[in-house]
Amino acid sequence: MVKDMVKKMAIETVGGQDESKEVVKKRQVSSGKKKMTARERDELLIENFVGLQHAMTNMSVKFGMLSDNISKLLQIFEESAKNFISGDRKTSDAEMLKKIDSLLNQNKTIAKGLVLMEGSLRGRSEEPPMATAPYRAENLPPKPKPLPRP
Repeated sequence: MVKDMVKKMAIETVGGQDESKEVVKKRQVSSGKKKMTARERDELLIENFVGLQHAMTNMSVKFGMLSDNISKLLQIFEESAKNFISGDRKTSDAEMLKKIDSLLNQNKTIAKGLVLMEGSLRGRSEEPPMATAPYRAENLPPKPKPLPRP
């Protein structure tokens, strides 16, 4: 239905004496196996047009759903702004601060646990067994040199 195309690439060197750059050029050359008739071309165009209409219909439906969701989100924000302005809060600021402090403490505990787990895992993977790697002076990091005195 569609004529076969062959891609050919040519590499050319472009530039002056100091600058040389290779540029890859692509071009399509028909293999000449089959030419498309006017009827086949028309059928292909109609098929592509129908596919395009289908895609546009789906996109318009999705945009409608998106605008509905945005409207609902705006309503939620408006309601929360009205509640915030009216001062009709269910929890006081002290209770909220207490909850935040509790969350911070939990976060610290979890972070300490993760650091300990990481250290134990790294220790297992990086420590060579004592029988295979004896204690050597070259394995130690170099001693820092003292600073010069003024």
